[in-house]
Amino acid sequence: MSHERTHVTVACALIEVHGRLLVAKRSQRMSMPGKWEFPGGKIRSDETAESAIVREIAEELGCSVRPTRRLAAFDHHYPDVTVTLVPFVCELVEGEPKALEHAELRWAVKSELLALDWSAADVPILQNYLRDRNAGTN
Repeated sequence: MSHERTHVTVACALIEVHGRLLVAKRSQRMSMPGKWEFPGGKIRSDETAESAIVREIAEELGCSVRPTRRLAAFDHHYPDVTVTLVPFVCELVEGEPKALEHAELRWAVKSELLALDWSAADVPILQNYLRDRNAGTN
């Protein structure tokens, strides 16, 4: 009997405001509690990645965002699941993000971002984002 690895596709938001990036700390009720991540969630079969990120941010953070740029997606293989993260640079359209599901939210500058204990799936997203910004293509 072959064991099929579960695969989920997740949209995540890199919300930029005044040179800072919003990051979220996973709560104790989530898997990988205490790890930092970019907020977002699973893309449903009946929606686009863009509509998923708008919906997920409204649900998780209670605010509205507009995706402005899609970045490269990355796969991460956890022991029981493969996660494809589809990142979007987003602008905050309305409301102030609130930690409705996460333990904490933080607006972080580049030096702070590198010091956080990240969820493994989010690490290549962060690295790619910082490379992209350093290249002056934001």
